[in-house]
Formats: sequence, structure tokens, C-alpha cells
Amino acid sequence: MLDFSFSKKEKLKSKKRIEQLFSEGKSISVYPIRVLYLKTNLPEGVTFQTGVTVPKRNFKSAVKRNQIKRLLRESYRLNKHLIFNNLKGNYTYMFLYLGKEIPLFHSLEKSMVAVMKKLILKESHEKIN
Repeated sequence: MLDFSFSKKEKLKSKKRIEQLFSEGKSISVYPIRVLYLKTNLPEGVTFQTGVTVPKRNFKSAVKRNQIKRLLRESYRLNKHLIFNNLKGNYTYMFLYLGKEIPLFHSLEKSMVAVMKKLILKESHEKIN
């Protein structure tokens, strides 16, 4: 059975991990989403941790930023099984929204699925080489 939850232990909150992710992480983009990811050690029972962010530069209003973050989390939550079932190891992810306007959910979800598939291909290709 698929797990569609986004529990507290899966949320990326550690300031040290976030700084490490931005300094050492790799990135993949499918407009309007960029994902930063890093293979890392996580606590027992946690295989990946995820965060979302929307730049204040593009959206001055906190209400709009929060709305986009909710859409990002929801599209991630519904499609995280793609990553969970196809990648082995512990990862941290940060999804960044790059667009300049508030997206529709179905277009954001398409981009989320595309960026996840691209991530899976890139990581599985690196393991082979």
C-alpha cells in the first residue's frame, strides 16, 4: 500500500543539514521547480527528508509564498512513492519554486513528477558508472 503521508520525521528542519544541502548538494531543474539533493546520513528509520521553499524576491506576500509551499508539499506528498520505491539510500531534498506567478496544481504536479523522474534517472545512472 502506498503511503501518502508527509510525517514530521520526513520534514527537513535541521539548519546544519539545510546549509550542507545548499553548499554540497547537486541540483536538477524542470521549470518551475528546482530540486537540491544530497545523499547523507539520517537518523534511524528515516530514509529521506524534504523541504520546500519559495523565494521572497519573487513573492513579497507571505500569503502567496505559503500558498505555493502548500501546493509544492501536496504535489510532493502525492508522488513521493516514485522516489521512495526507486532510490536506495538516505537523501535530503529541497524543492525550490522558480516561477514568477502562482501555479495551478495540475501544472505544478506535472513538473514535480518530471523532476522526480529526472532525479531517479540521474542517481541510478551515477550508481552504474
